[in-house]
Amino acid sequence: MDSRLREAALQGNVSSLLQLLQEDPLILDRGIGACITETPLHIASVLGHVHFVRVLLSNKPKLALKPDESQGHTPLHLASAKGHVEVVKELLLPTGMIDVCISRDRDGRTPLHLAAMKGQAEVVEVLAQAIPEVTRVLVDGGGTILHLCVKHGQLEVLELLLRLIGDVDFVNHTDGDGNIVLHLAVANKQIEMVRFLLEKTAIKVNSVNNNSFTALDVLTNGPRDLMDMDMEEALRGAGALRFRDIPPTAHHHTTSTHPVVQISLAAQHDQVIHERQMDSKLRKKPRNHEDWVEKKRGTLMVVASLIATMAFQAGVNPPGGVWQDSSDNSTNAITPPHTAGTSVMADMYPDTFHRFVNCNTLGLIASLSIILLLVSGLPMRHRIFVWILMVAMWIAITAMTLTYLMSLDGLASESDYETMFKKLVIVVVVWLCVMVLLLLIHTIRLLKRGLKKLVKLLRRKRNQSINV
Repeated sequence: MDSRLREAALQGNVSSLLQLLQEDPLILDRGIGACITETPLHIASVLGHVHFVRVLLSNKPKLALKPDESQGHTPLHLASAKGHVEVVKELLLPTGMIDVCISRDRDGRTPLHLAAMKGQAEVVEVLAQAIPEVTRVLVDGGGTILHLCVKHGQLEVLELLLRLIGDVDFVNHTDGDGNIVLHLAVANKQIEMVRFLLEKTAIKVNSVNNNSFTALDVLTNGPRDLMDMDMEEALRGAGALRFRDIPPTAHHHTTSTHPVVQISLAAQHDQVIHERQMDSKLRKKPRNHEDWVEKKRGTLMVVASLIATMAFQAGVNPPGGVWQDSSDNSTNAITPPHTAGTSVMADMYPDTFHRFVNCNTLGLIASLSIILLLVSGLPMRHRIFVWILMVAMWIAITAMTLTYLMSLDGLASESDYETMFKKLVIVVVVWLCVMVLLLLIHTIRLLKRGLKKLVKLLRRKRNQSINV
């Protein structure tokens, strides 16, 4: 490219451009046929020089179709990505507008794709209204422009496109991996995007991808963070299920598409929303215990390991330390006979030491039992395993609490013993209150469940007697 032409394009200097055209009318033609990195139209488009672009196109319209040699971007690609709406409108005026709109860069993206990725809503509206068909152009990998919006977090553009496209079922188009946009929004932890799709569109919440994952499966099997509870609540509120919980007869229903002919768009939207509400009522199931154990497995393992570590350390390094020497002194009432390496507390306060050892051993065994259950590979689908884990954790925590109290009892001096004893009594009372409260809550739950089963059994027997 002529250096003077390049400088004029960088500055958007129309006067310099007209002067160069007078001096050399073929200066723009040499830029079309040559293998150059970019044309003056590329430079002016990316910088937003509207008047310069207008003059260039009036003299050489074919410049609009010329891609650069590095990324395969046409001037419309660059202007769309930068959000220069007026430049985009100028580039759409020449003949061959459809060709320039559907032209792809080296990554298989059209100007509309780039505008959507960059969040250029005004440009997206201009391009979509100019040629509606361009919204249906798929990206490499089979995804739609909606998939790009979700991947790049462009909620505003997604809302705009759905309004412009007008096809309520377009949101359920899958990419090459079978993912609809809801799968991607959940995987990317985009809670606002998920809520919009669930509340404002006819998204199929139980659509299954090529890995047999629904959106809820994607959430459950992905990395966990603080917003997962809100996202799971939103999904389950819309009737979302895991793939294994979907009835076999409904698998086809969850992956099929709604007809788009012989029904108005409004009626189609109402139909899908009604189906989702029915699915939510008929197929929604409570969270089972296996899900709870799977989610809490890592936490339980960490807590149990910490308790086991503390119990082991307390066992090999008891409070008060160990004797550093041996003595068979039987005349000294203060210092009893002892052996080097044995516990000081065991000789000085044997009763307290025995209680300490019992509580510490109980905590160690309980925590190791939890670890063994978690790594055993046994199926955690039954309620009994959950209750065993819960009881074992209660025992471990209570045992470590008592171990701590026994340690304080053995380390307290004679002068502070009375004060320390009062504090220990208060701590024990508070702890017992907490345990009683938890036990009461679980007992009530157990009784309610038992009463429900009893009522069902009595009703079944009564119905059988009536039928007889």
